[in-house]
Amino acid sequence: MIGSDLRRTGWFSSSHELLDRFHENVVWGMRGNFVDVPTDCPQRDERLGWTGDIQVFAPTATFLFDSAGFLGSWLADLAAEQEPDGSVPFVVPDVLHDPSPAAAAWGDAATLVPWVMYQRTGDLGVLERQLPSMRGWVDRMEALAGPERLWSGGWQFGDWLDPQAPPEAPGRAKADPDVVATAHLARSAEVVAEAARVLGRPGVAARYASLAAEVREAFARAYVTPAGRILSDAQTVYALAIEWALLPGERQRAAAGRRLADLVRGSGFRIATGFVGTPLVSDALTSTGNVEVAYRLLLQTKCPSWLYPVTMGATTIWERWDSMLPDGTINPGEMTSFNHYALGAVADWLHRCVAGLAPAAPGYREILVRPLPNAALTRAAARHVTPYGEAGVAWERVDGRFRLDVRVPVGATARVHLPGGDEPVVVGHGVHEWDVAVPDSPEKPAPATVREVLDDPDIWSAVVAAAVAAGLTPGGEAQAAERLTAYFDAPVAGLVRALAPNHADPLATALQRKVDAILESRRP
Repeated sequence: MIGSDLRRTGWFSSSHELLDRFHENVVWGMRGNFVDVPTDCPQRDERLGWTGDIQVFAPTATFLFDSAGFLGSWLADLAAEQEPDGSVPFVVPDVLHDPSPAAAAWGDAATLVPWVMYQRTGDLGVLERQLPSMRGWVDRMEALAGPERLWSGGWQFGDWLDPQAPPEAPGRAKADPDVVATAHLARSAEVVAEAARVLGRPGVAARYASLAAEVREAFARAYVTPAGRILSDAQTVYALAIEWALLPGERQRAAAGRRLADLVRGSGFRIATGFVGTPLVSDALTSTGNVEVAYRLLLQTKCPSWLYPVTMGATTIWERWDSMLPDGTINPGEMTSFNHYALGAVADWLHRCVAGLAPAAPGYREILVRPLPNAALTRAAARHVTPYGEAGVAWERVDGRFRLDVRVPVGATARVHLPGGDEPVVVGHGVHEWDVAVPDSPEKPAPATVREVLDDPDIWSAVVAAAVAAGLTPGGEAQAAERLTAYFDAPVAGLVRALAPNHADPLATALQRKVDAILESRRP
């Protein structure tokens, strides 16, 4: 393995063997692809500095390795390659020489990578150096959007490599490309406004904040219904809108969160996002109160999922969710790499939310400690060498107790959220320990709706096994979930009717008996 000699600065571990192997795959994928420039893959006739890949992976990269100098150098290359109209090449260094290149998420590396670097290192210099480039890209997007403030039409990568896209057409994602592009215009305009504000340039900040507000309003008007549905009804568009504050009100945001969670349930807790949605979907579920759904998505092992490649022997992150198919054959698409880091961007969520170690101020001067434990894990930990020194969080659940260890470096403070606590505890530098009782989980009542069946992992697994054994859903969990999607709000008594298209089939009758027995076991 060949890679630039970067100092390791971040670690993660847990009680879940496959999850730990996945994280190591993320590390190895980064090591083999950070070779003077951040390449998309270290093999085949490519090895190019694709802007979209590093844009989504930058938060993970800056945690795992001291990559500030590496990425700062690459951003200087990006600015040098940028065209006079602000267009950002698809790859840097630009060996493709596309005329006036402009693609959402890819060009946004010009704004989002320096912003991530500032947040993670506290270095104002990177913003000072890159601000002209950042403004140039947003000005280019603004010109493409026009007075309607909607970036629509034209060619886009879109939600690249959505797992539902045909192998030969990786850009044919479910997420509408106009929604994706306009969302990125709003986000990048907001980032430029924030960068100008921290640099003490109020006039520039006001100009781009106004643009961001106009785009958000246009986005909501064109793409969001009053009930919170978003055009194309894909996991990615909900994740973008939720995490980037593109919804007009809290009611729409709550509805979008519910719809996103239902889309994940309807996929059988399988991933349905490409390069654009993957870094955001777990955070969007988390911030709308669907942490358990986020964990079900994270720990899924069937294809497509983050852990599926691990079960197939992967040692790095694959370009496609199914670069190798379940039968061991290779994906027939013309691009099939077994070492791409982009889809490993979820590791940032592992660090911040599973372990609970997140920056609350630039450079980790303030640290947010808010782990989100799950029944599938008994422990998790993360360490990171911040600009102030090493910070660490480790938690474990043992015999009804929750034990939390937090290390805060000199010069930093931490806001620590404990299970059941109303207000965070603020602590200074040093090693801090807590040992608190974890309330017993209330005995789960029998599910009343179809949605509640899916939300109970044990009951849902038993129902799927019964449906497969009855020969009604040979496709397993994914097929069963898809059939139930339209019935999530229905009483649980209608579960078998939804699963069995032919209700009079003797197989349906047999399944009904099995499901009744499964549900009866949960009743008091």
